Amino acid sequence: MPKSDAPSPSRAGRAAPPLRAVDGRVPGRRGLATRQRLVECTIELLASSPYRDLKVTDITRAAGTSPATFYQYFVDLETVLLAVAEQTATDGQQLVELIKGQQWKGNAGIGSAERLVDGFIDFWRTHRPTLRVLDLLSTEGDRRFRQIRVVMLNGMTKALASEIEAVQGSDCDVDPMAMAGALIGMLPQMAGHQGGFEAWDIPFDQVRESMIRLIYWGVNGPKVPKR
Repeated sequence: MPKSDAPSPSRAGRAAPPLRAVDGRVPGRRGLATRQRLVECTIELLASSPYRDLKVTDITRAAGTSPATFYQYFVDLETVLLAVAEQTATDGQQLVELIKGQQWKGNAGIGSAERLVDGFIDFWRTHRPTLRVLDLLSTEGDRRFRQIRVVMLNGMTKALASEIEAVQGSDCDVDPMAMAGALIGMLPQMAGHQGGFEAWDIPFDQVRESMIRLIYWGVNGPKVPKR
């Protein structure tokens, strides 16, 4: 099975290091609240303007604070975008609960696949502006954003691979991690292109149904002709 990009168990079990201000100090409760307000205002602004047009002064004006305060917590605009991406990825990791320990056979299996697809689509719609920035900066080669994206999807991929292995057992004719990676990789691509499908008169409810069926088939492993 291919190596995972996820943190090792020993690292994953450690407590996260405390957030620090730019000068290295650990902010108090008020400082953390200010930092979080800057992050939330950045998220709100990304919903109405391209990230390349965003300025530090826009964020501080929305947060009711000053650029000097901003620079206590973030080195530059990219640093606050990184914090936004990390917060979104943390929310995304909760989608693992829609995979682990679910029923995947018969009608119950279709229900599990449906909840996973709908859960991801809802997640995408809720975090659309942030995920677009995350995808764009990942594609442009920024390793920090790419790693956040990998970690967010890796947890789902590993969870689905475990379910595939449990369902198919020795009947697996495709590596479970490979199948899970293909299925999980499909989710953001389809969820992010709803407008494109509709522009080509492809009903998105049919795309959704196709996603559900692909997840179900991928987990249950229908045999395909040898070639």
